[in-house]
Amino acid sequence: MLLVSRCLLGENCRYNGKSKPNQAVIDFLRDKKIGVDYLPICPETDGRLPIPRPAGEIIGGCAAAVWAGEAKIKNQQGDDYTEGFIAGAKIACTLAEKYHATAALLKENSPSCGVHYVHSGHFNGDLQPGQGVAAHALAQLGLKLFSEDELPELLAYLEQEIE
Repeated sequence: MLLVSRCLLGENCRYNGKSKPNQAVIDFLRDKKIGVDYLPICPETDGRLPIPRPAGEIIGGCAAAVWAGEAKIKNQQGDDYTEGFIAGAKIACTLAEKYHATAALLKENSPSCGVHYVHSGHFNGDLQPGQGVAAHALAQLGLKLFSEDELPELLAYLEQEIE
């Protein structure tokens, strides 16, 4: 089972009420079945964060620090979203375990789903290496993570997994 960020599939679930549909991801999943081959997830909406809302970024550390209570996810006005991000990540992990997911295809740069990069925490558009809160939790469960820019690597992984 593959978990897939719902915003990549065209669902308007992002902080700004929009989506980030990725045609290559949509085409890849076209002949696959929801609940059998893949499961769409959105830790932010599952964590009951409001949509739309001002964008949040990890402040004071990385995703592991958020889990340790040493960093927060806040918007530029200082509103704390940490509880919602953690709740949504826990739901993603519960789904991963329930459906025996082995991999996740997640939206890069997201404070929830970023696989390799997240925003810097300075609200200036800069990125820094690191994972989002849900991505980190899923990786801790042993899931292999892929961003929307890594479809060839995901395909190779899935082919290897079938063998």
